[in-house]
Amino acid sequence: MTGDRKPILKARNIVKRYGRVVALDHADFDLYPGEILAVIGDNGAGKSSLIKALSGAIQIDDGEMHLEDRPIHFGSPLEARDAGIETVYQTLALSPALSITDNMFIGRQIIKPGLLGRWLKVLDHKAMESFAREKLSELGLMTIQDINQAVETLSGGQRQGVAVARAAAFGSKVIILDEPTAALGVKESRKVLELIQDVRSRGIPIVLISHNMPHVFEVADRIHVHRLGKRLCVLNPRDYTMADAVAFMTGAKEPPREHQAA
Repeated sequence: MTGDRKPILKARNIVKRYGRVVALDHADFDLYPGEILAVIGDNGAGKSSLIKALSGAIQIDDGEMHLEDRPIHFGSPLEARDAGIETVYQTLALSPALSITDNMFIGRQIIKPGLLGRWLKVLDHKAMESFAREKLSELGLMTIQDINQAVETLSGGQRQGVAVARAAAFGSKVIILDEPTAALGVKESRKVLELIQDVRSRGIPIVLISHNMPHVFEVADRIHVHRLGKRLCVLNPRDYTMADAVAFMTGAKEPPREHQAA
């Protein structure tokens, strides 16, 4: 399915220990350009540690990771972000009291040109508002009327939309989404899934961590099954059922040999 393409983000034999607990046990990972890769696994399988390692939230004890064939060693999420990897965690990392625009630009505000910006660090609010409005419009999120309204006034789906729009705006290479529909109703989940597919259509590969099997099978191009701290197999969702995927990740059934550690 991936042909001769090279992964844009890959990991080989990565290990992460917490004392005597081995969270990642020589785990492998591959994300290819322009795809949605779902990562599934039972509780305690190590998928959260895998994602935290790829996004710079934790540092691995052994193994290697590459972004566009270049070795990466992130010391923090900021370093991963600067390299083009944006992560939207389940908590969204939004500041409820701040406006949509302010949330879009947390940690990367635009400074006014000229002396005002250079010496007084005056923010260019108009430029930031224009950029935020443009990015929300691109993703069909301009049901939000006021770009300067506080995030706490938005619905759960709209907040998720702002977080994804921020990631899409600044995630130049990879976007990682951690359970993006977990706290949403049916209608808002549908909008977020459409948003994910829209982002992918713009050429940005997405890592989707989810427990929601119908959502995984609807949008994923490939499914990475994580079990006991490592990649068990990679599945094509058109070749397997949701019951198969659950059986593989819980250990009730062994995947075919040709798909193991694929």
